[in-house]
Amino acid sequence: MKWVMKWGWILLYILLMAGAVLFINFGNREPIEDNSPEKITLTFRHFWIKEHDKPLLAIYEEVVQEYQKEHPNVKVNFEGLDQTIHREQKLKNEMVTGTPPDMFVLFGGAEIEPYVRSNRLMDLTDFVQENGLKNQFSDLHLWTFNQHIYGLPIEGNAEPLYFNKTLFSKLGIKIPGTVAELDVAIKTLKKAGYIPFALGNEDRWPAGIFAHYLMDRYAGPELIQKLVTGEDGSTFQNNLYSQAFQHLEQWIEEEAFSAKSNDLSTENAVRLFTSGKAAMYLNGNWDINLFSGDTAPADFQNQVGVIPFPALNQGTEPSIAGGYTIGIGLSSSLSGSKREAALELMKAFYTKEIQTQIVYEGLRIPSMRITIDPDKTGPVFAQVMAMMEDNHQSFVPYDNLLSPEVKKTFLSVIEEMIGGGMQADEALAQLQSASEQYWNLIQSSTVQ
Repeated sequence: MKWVMKWGWILLYILLMAGAVLFINFGNREPIEDNSPEKITLTFRHFWIKEHDKPLLAIYEEVVQEYQKEHPNVKVNFEGLDQTIHREQKLKNEMVTGTPPDMFVLFGGAEIEPYVRSNRLMDLTDFVQENGLKNQFSDLHLWTFNQHIYGLPIEGNAEPLYFNKTLFSKLGIKIPGTVAELDVAIKTLKKAGYIPFALGNEDRWPAGIFAHYLMDRYAGPELIQKLVTGEDGSTFQNNLYSQAFQHLEQWIEEEAFSAKSNDLSTENAVRLFTSGKAAMYLNGNWDINLFSGDTAPADFQNQVGVIPFPALNQGTEPSIAGGYTIGIGLSSSLSGSKREAALELMKAFYTKEIQTQIVYEGLRIPSMRITIDPDKTGPVFAQVMAMMEDNHQSFVPYDNLLSPEVKKTFLSVIEEMIGGGMQADEALAQLQSASEQYWNLIQSSTVQ
């Protein structure tokens, strides 16, 4: 009996093993095909890390999160870096070695021209055409080279002069329409114990706004275009720019700017303005959302007036510095499914819904053509938009227009002037020297 049971168990085991082998052989003749999409990681570097960028960053973080939900195979490393470090150091080095992030925020115009020449930026011409975006943007000229598009602006910008209407009224100061009237306002404010201009030049470029406005007012837009293109042997050391820089030097000597401006952050400069210690603030529309911060009076936005930087002569329409300079570019090395994933993410950024959000939530000027309701934007932003509609002349800020090599010197000499360490003529001499070095380099590389 025990013998029968023992062999019975052995037989049962053999039958089970045989069945398993048959199941494997006949039930799985072909390997199971893996239809799961390829795992992709995209690197995306931005510089929306300042206090005034928080509303904008929240919008774009949501875009990335929604994209990843819809594309579970794609991981986006969405990381912020200081703007100066990104633009002037890290990205430049990465472009030389051919190792930039897959996607990145950058400025159009002169800054991207060397990247286009070295074939480091993806040509987006077909992408724009295929997605019906060609006529959706307000202006693409800073992103277009030889009729090809190498990036897309994400927002527009304008650099108006903000002033405290309550303070001006209290002191009987006329709203300046000319630079001479602005001189009078500065003297009146200083005499009354107020800071005329709140300036935070920690990032170097804010002081450059004063310089490029005075250069534009004294010389007009033609001269800078000649200097940028190397036409007619034009030089920075000319009488008109000398007058502009001397005017800036005059303001520095009169202590028209907040103390230790080169060490002051934008946020702290805005606090001087919103607290009533400073009467005017010259900077981009991107700082408007700081006018309603914790340190500002509840109704401060209603006290702010917005005007263009004054003209040199009475009756002349003052132009406004601004344009569609801030945008997104893609690395030209992207290919295959990774390239397609990056372009899909670009589509998610450039919709009218997102552009509407950046207007009402971020108080930024849209780069695409959308309708804006001024009643929903707050009084300061509404004034900026109205000013842009009334003033039809504009120019690209000089730090976006000059070549990166000359721009570096431009910002450096203005910083030294603000700090009291350099005079007007010396600053222009250094600018001209940097310009000559740049053109010599360009000519030598062309000959080779």
